[in-house]
Amino acid sequence: MFTAFRLPTIYLLFIANLFSCWFVGCVYGLDNEKQKEKPAHHTADGFQNPYVGKEKRGFFKYMKMRYFSKEEFADYESDAHKIPRVETNLNLIQNPPDTLQVTWIGHATVLIQSKGVNILTDPMFSDRASPSSFLGPQRHNPPSVSLKDLPQIDYVVISHSHYDHLDKKTVQQIGSGTQWLVPLGLQKWFVNAGIAEDSVVEFDWWNVKKFATATITATPAQHWSARSLWDRNKTLWASWMLQVGDKTIWYSGDTGYNPHQFNEIGEKFKTIDLALISIGAYEPRWFMKEMHINPSEAVKIHLDIGSKHSIAVQWGTFQLTSEPIDDPPRRLKEALDRKGIPAEDFELLKIGETWEIK
Repeated sequence: MFTAFRLPTIYLLFIANLFSCWFVGCVYGLDNEKQKEKPAHHTADGFQNPYVGKEKRGFFKYMKMRYFSKEEFADYESDAHKIPRVETNLNLIQNPPDTLQVTWIGHATVLIQSKGVNILTDPMFSDRASPSSFLGPQRHNPPSVSLKDLPQIDYVVISHSHYDHLDKKTVQQIGSGTQWLVPLGLQKWFVNAGIAEDSVVEFDWWNVKKFATATITATPAQHWSARSLWDRNKTLWASWMLQVGDKTIWYSGDTGYNPHQFNEIGEKFKTIDLALISIGAYEPRWFMKEMHINPSEAVKIHLDIGSKHSIAVQWGTFQLTSEPIDDPPRRLKEALDRKGIPAEDFELLKIGETWEIK
């Protein structure tokens, strides 16, 4: 009787053990496969840059560098007049030609128009890049166009969550009557700000969305995100490829330089008619290098992606870093000269100027 009972029990245990090993192994294998399939910029702690270390350059380190280091910050307020401006031709932006034209509104905000399609990059129309109306980086050059004078905007691309690129007041003024294209994790912020959920589309790097009048791809960038002390890198950052009709436009957003991601962009997109590339907010290099390109690196990106024409953006508006307000264009000219690149291939627009590619 004992033997009769023991034998099936042993078999049952053996079968159970086999099943257990198979089940655990399969689940473990699935987890491993999921981890292998997970993009390198996705981690359990949030998003990260694949080509730089995890050293944090957050709010407190910035404040230490800004106010308690030996770095001298230039006086933007007294030098703001050095940034050339023109009065925007409102008739031209309200009745644009069929060709590609762009208008620099200020900082990283550019109005792109082609084939009847109107696109805004990182709209920032407020006086401070800050959650506060009386503290934080102050605007030293006003937007060249008011929001009410803009044509109907079809698409808005947001590069990341920092206050000089994502301004809540501006977002609420523009509202849900446009398509907001944002990096992963930002849809909830927009909904909380009062924007309709179906007006906000999230993108991971290399996601492509085909809309009625444009094909838009989120491309990689080397940066970070935060709007508070508690949400560092919980939302993604991106650059953007905008294809409208037969024209392809790339917008860099904020980024540091690496030789991998921008060459990859150039390999995937054989023709880039126009690139909007940041040239400001880069000193001191020991602090800013990993997350903000300088003009020399902007020229490298121009070459890496194979842009036919580029326009310099994100300078002359907010004092975020230590270089003088007029240093970026001077350094850009030097970098172009060193590479033997004609100045007309990498344009310096005046704030408010409209530039047309025929």
